[in-house]
Amino acid sequence: MPADQNPATDPHRLPLELDLDRRQRCGYPEALYAEGKSAEVLISAFRQLQTQGDHCLATRVTPEQAMQVVQEFPGVIYHEQARTLRLMHDRAQPPQESEGGIHIVTAGTTDAAVAAEAAETLRWMEYEPRLIYDAGVAGPQRLLKHVADLQAARVIIVIAGMEGALPSVVGGWVSCPVIAVPTSVGYGANFGGLAALLGMLNSCAANVCVVNIDAGFKAGFLAGLIAKNADK
Repeated sequence: MPADQNPATDPHRLPLELDLDRRQRCGYPEALYAEGKSAEVLISAFRQLQTQGDHCLATRVTPEQAMQVVQEFPGVIYHEQARTLRLMHDRAQPPQESEGGIHIVTAGTTDAAVAAEAAETLRWMEYEPRLIYDAGVAGPQRLLKHVADLQAARVIIVIAGMEGALPSVVGGWVSCPVIAVPTSVGYGANFGGLAALLGMLNSCAANVCVVNIDAGFKAGFLAGLIAKNADK
């Protein structure tokens, strides 16, 4: 067998072993990180998950991967900005807003792609978030008009680059958990999001927790779990 067809040497052809029991253990099925995987691997995974009665989500999807998956599953939703593929099982209900709502707030419009990944993750979990864009600390009056809505939220995702100050400001206004997402937006001393990450980790707002740089999926998943447990 040629080396480029040997599953042991070609990472695109490695057998996929999905964690098909994850929904029973953890509440939601396995989501797929698409970077480095072939479209064939994603298609195989989606088939297995659909057979199980699970919703499907792939993150960090390229347009080339998406094109092939869409041809195989006409009902799949490709969100180009979020870089996600989402395929809901027939049993799915339309995404619903939880009581009080899940809010996603971005500091700037350049953080919108991370917000979109978080939003698509929540829709995969059957929640519809409320989105507030461009409310960063450079124009603090923009946030103030949303404070009443934010104070009614169950959980808030706050996404910011540069110095990452916005989650602390939001945290000081609300009594719910604030999930901070640093982004890689910023000039050189931002160090690709490291400055924002460290700023958020050092927040003096006690209700702020932090996920990794540009980790929209992780923030969306945590927010969905908080809402699900609150809905119980």
